[in-house]
Amino acid sequence: MSRMHLNYKIIFHFFGLLLLFNGGFMLLATLISLIYNDGVTFNLFLASLATLLMGVVAMYATKKHRKEMNKREGYIVVTFGWIVMSLTGTLPYLATEAIPSFTEAFFETMSGYTTTGASILNDIEILPKGVLFWRSMTHWIGGMGIIVLAIAILPLLGVGGMQLFAAEAPGPGGDKLHPRITDTAKRLWLIYFGYTIAETILLQIAGMSFFDAINHALSTLSTGGFSTKNASIAHWNDNPAVQYIIMFFMFLAGTNFVLSYYLFKGNVTKIVKDDEFKLYFRFILAFTIVAALLIYFRADVSQSSVAHPMVLGEGESAVRHGLFQVLAIVTTTGFVTADYTMWTPFLTVFFFGLMFLGGSAGSTSGGVKVVRHLILIKNGFLEFKRSLHPNAILPVRYNTKSVSKDIVFNVLGFFILYMLSFIIGALVFSMFQIDFTSAIGLSASSLGNVGPALGEFGPVNNYAALPSLGKWWASFMMLLGRLELFTILILLTPFFWRNR
Repeated sequence: MSRMHLNYKIIFHFFGLLLLFNGGFMLLATLISLIYNDGVTFNLFLASLATLLMGVVAMYATKKHRKEMNKREGYIVVTFGWIVMSLTGTLPYLATEAIPSFTEAFFETMSGYTTTGASILNDIEILPKGVLFWRSMTHWIGGMGIIVLAIAILPLLGVGGMQLFAAEAPGPGGDKLHPRITDTAKRLWLIYFGYTIAETILLQIAGMSFFDAINHALSTLSTGGFSTKNASIAHWNDNPAVQYIIMFFMFLAGTNFVLSYYLFKGNVTKIVKDDEFKLYFRFILAFTIVAALLIYFRADVSQSSVAHPMVLGEGESAVRHGLFQVLAIVTTTGFVTADYTMWTPFLTVFFFGLMFLGGSAGSTSGGVKVVRHLILIKNGFLEFKRSLHPNAILPVRYNTKSVSKDIVFNVLGFFILYMLSFIIGALVFSMFQIDFTSAIGLSASSLGNVGPALGEFGPVNNYAALPSLGKWWASFMMLLGRLELFTILILLTPFFWRNR
């Protein structure tokens, strides 16, 4: 078979656009560095200048491109776009020597863009504020998707963005706010930006400094998990208001952003009747009750907290810590208020299981996503009915509409691939002399973009002890999970690169 002819110019033109975005956000981090006079302003400026120059060169060299992008080119742009962003995203760390090792800088950057929140830094609080802000900014850029951001201005280039949107967010749950994908992207980013501002203001009112507030807002709305404190959110265990605000916005970030749009339009019925939202809410409620009861009767939170004792009584503390950790794991944000692996063996396994859940489709969460679990559960029950009534036509229904068999098969295929990827991931981690508990925790956490894992890489530890090859494998797993498997795995198939 003959090889396909790719439109390389438009691919590299788009990479140039992404580099301009990256460089622009680096300039913002440079401004923060200048304001706080942290001593690395010039280094950050050089990093942003280098990134902007690369972007300008790439766009200028490909300005005479054919303005057509097919689905294959869309997949290439999405996958390699994330890699290009992550490679250049290491420059602020390397230029300031905050992370002098390229492997570790790449791991931290990929963890940021994929909103995983796993870190190799042993002492976060000594980092310059400009670097810390850049670290949180990688979360925020990755949260809604660097590709969706770029789609908002693609019409200026004469390129349609539907192929990119499909590659960025494969799978069910494709509600659109507006017929034109560009307008959809703009509306999503407006909601995302608005929530970020709102959380920053509320956290300041609750007692956080402006710098801590904006960094945690960037991390929360992106369901990332990077904190400016070594103890993560446990640093504010004596300030429940801060934790409740973060919990509220974690819940919002794990909800389909399309529902937020309906909320602002006053269409509450659409939210209340949404099957995925109802299951998402019930999951969190049920899991919180289980966690809170076990914490109250069996665990000692004061012993497992990273910092500060309980302040409002054991009952409130049990509910708060239970709800916080359930939300942090389900939405794949990965913040911690305590070492949940110290709470009882049952809760350790319980939170490990939650790593496979994920938030809603159309949210910034990682994981399998609630809508896929919903379709799997409904199809499973219908299989029993089909066994009793083999001639009956029993379609899976979602939001009162019949779900096509193609989507059901897509979900089944995704789940099988996800579990297979988890098993292979754990096997590879075990090759680096990592124990069983740590290996399965690393695999589930990296693939689900959760952050904290189990064992040696649990919630109060970091990933610094992971061997260099292990960090590269974890980076691949993070990207694989963030782009929901198909987008990357399809590039590894021979037929993708051939003409039909």
